[in-house]
Amino acid sequence: SLAGSLSVDAEALQRGLDGLSFLLAESSKLMISETDFQDSVHVLGFSDELNKLLLQLYLDNRKEIRSVLSELAPTFPSYHNLEWRLDVQLASRSLRQQIKPLVTLKLHLSEDGDQTARVLQTDPSTLLHLIRQLEQALGEMKSNHCRRIVRNMK
Repeated sequence: SLAGSLSVDAEALQRGLDGLSFLLAESSKLMISETDFQDSVHVLGFSDELNKLLLQLYLDNRKEIRSVLSELAPTFPSYHNLEWRLDVQLASRSLRQQIKPLVTLKLHLSEDGDQTARVLQTDPSTLLHLIRQLEQALGEMKSNHCRRIVRNMK
C-alpha cells in the first residue's frame, strides 16, 4: 500500500490527502491569487520547497478543479411563470361574519427542458413577510461586498 511504502500511518496519510484536497478545492473555488495561496499555505509551517510545490500544483490545476466542482454542483429548477388566485371566505355556518383570505400560487419551473408546477397556499401576512425578505435579499445583492463575492464566484 501507499502508506506502507511511505512508512506513514494510513490514517495520517488519509488526513493529509483530505487536507490537500480541501485546500485545493477551496482555493480553486475562490480563485485566490498566488499571494493569498502562499499566505494560506505559509501558516501551515511547511518547508519553502513544499510550499512552492503546492503553489505550482494549485496554479496548474485550479481551472480543471473549478470545472469539476461546477459539474458536481447541484442544478436547481429555474422560474418560468407564476399564476395566483385570492380566495376569501366571508362566512361559515358557525361564524356569519368573518374574512379569511387565502392566496394560492402556482409556480411553473423549468429544469433541463422539462417543466413542472408547484402549488403553494398561504395567508396574505405570510406572503407579505416573504416579499419583504426577498426585497431585503435583493437589496443586499446590490452591496459592494456581495458584488465582489459574486464576481469571484464566476
